[in-house]
Amino acid sequence: MAARASADDVEGDHSTVADPKMEASQHAHDTQRHNAFAELMKPKPKSLSTHKNMDSRSARTTQHGRDGLRPYTVEPESFPDSRVVHYDDKFVVINDLFPKATVHLLILPRDSKKNVLRGQDAFEDAEFLADCRKMEAKVRIMVAAELRRRLGKYSAAEVPHRAAWDADPIPDVLPPGRDWKSEVMSGTHANPSMNHLHIHVLSRDMHSQCMKKTNHYQSFTTDFFIRMHEYPLADDDQRRDYGWFPKEMICWRCGKNFGNKMAKLKDHLEEEFEEWKRE
Repeated sequence: MAARASADDVEGDHSTVADPKMEASQHAHDTQRHNAFAELMKPKPKSLSTHKNMDSRSARTTQHGRDGLRPYTVEPESFPDSRVVHYDDKFVVINDLFPKATVHLLILPRDSKKNVLRGQDAFEDAEFLADCRKMEAKVRIMVAAELRRRLGKYSAAEVPHRAAWDADPIPDVLPPGRDWKSEVMSGTHANPSMNHLHIHVLSRDMHSQCMKKTNHYQSFTTDFFIRMHEYPLADDDQRRDYGWFPKEMICWRCGKNFGNKMAKLKDHLEEEFEEWKRE
């Protein structure tokens, strides 16, 4: 019997955040267009973050179970920059410990009355939803900029843009290059595993070593993932009480049906990623 759809086994919802895996060299384009994301996510060794190599402050959040996100909302300044990407009076932005895509961040609202609610309920407040959307727009730019930094050298759409940056003199008007913001998605899970509200903002490639289980994939590629632009939900929207995941996994890019064969889907996602980054 299929399990009721839940984010309980979705590693990306855990209470800790990942060390960013940054490349050592950067194109001149990235140096001249240095962004806040790159500044805050300073170069670290290329390794998959685990509980063993987390800083001690972040590691202690695992002891809070489903309340593990709360410490970040209360004392974000106590965490290193590799954990907390940004914070202000209303929001904290952190790296996901088990990212399900090339770039995967979480937005944590700090309002203690709102952040203990699911998105379905919290976003009934129009003012709160508007604030979250403003922050989502900023974080989307961060994720898009990081995608360009990491993958721009592979993208055919970026060739004219990068060539213009390398020209001497640099043209007054640059070709726009690839629309990386369109490659970013954001939303919340219908049945989140953590008690505190968090908004996922991630690239849509679903390419990650942490993409291991069917529910990992389905939690971001089915209507279990409620997009920010879909809020507030209608009163009769079935996602207010989400039932079961679909039995089949569909490739996000080509639409091919992989049933419940995760290993085959993983191999396929690797191929799709190589093609996607070269668009």
